[in-house]
Amino acid sequence: MRYGLTGAAALGTTAALGAASASATPTSPTSRHRPGTPEEALRELSAGNRRWRTFRQRHPDESPAVRQSLTSGQHPFAVVLGCIDSRVPPELVFDQGLGDLMTVRSAGEVLDEAVLGSVAYGVLELDIPLVLVLGHQSCGAVKAAVAADESGERLPAHIQYIADRIAPNIDRTKEGDARVDSTIDANVRAVRVALAAEPDLAAKVAAGELAVVGARYELTSQLVHRLA
Repeated sequence: MRYGLTGAAALGTTAALGAASASATPTSPTSRHRPGTPEEALRELSAGNRRWRTFRQRHPDESPAVRQSLTSGQHPFAVVLGCIDSRVPPELVFDQGLGDLMTVRSAGEVLDEAVLGSVAYGVLELDIPLVLVLGHQSCGAVKAAVAADESGERLPAHIQYIADRIAPNIDRTKEGDARVDSTIDANVRAVRVALAAEPDLAAKVAAGELAVVGARYELTSQLVHRLA
């Protein structure tokens, strides 16, 4: 992806999602404006994650005025495709409020037609400039997929469907916990690539109107960092 932040805060495999200086933090809900470019959207998410992990959350866009304004429409600035894990709610992790994020969640960020359609709706109908695929440390869906792959046993009910979608991304060069951890990253990258290859989204990327970015949330530090 060509989108990222410039200078010393450039996004990398272990860096925070983007620059998170105090100047990038909104001063009040009424002064907030909708990021209109991929770079601006990344900076806003980074600033929010910094507030979250330093226990300085602002819980923006929850006021009566904002709630009333949202009855006439919505203008979210990012789509976050994340896992269903209860420990990784995007609005909290990025300290965002009502109308800020369009969140799509499936176990292991697995794609199907409903998930693809939901992401495409945000980008094509609401002109959202950023799609963030958010994996996380200790993902249970990935753990289950790796365990099923190693044992050969089928998972119950529809859970096997999830495991089957994750299985091609299993890193078999590693063992034990390292295999699970590496597969979490590989799965995010694969989902990001698949989304970026969707023709309608790819056209937006080529035009500079959209970025599709992969990232990971660390439960131990609450840091979101980009995956190259």
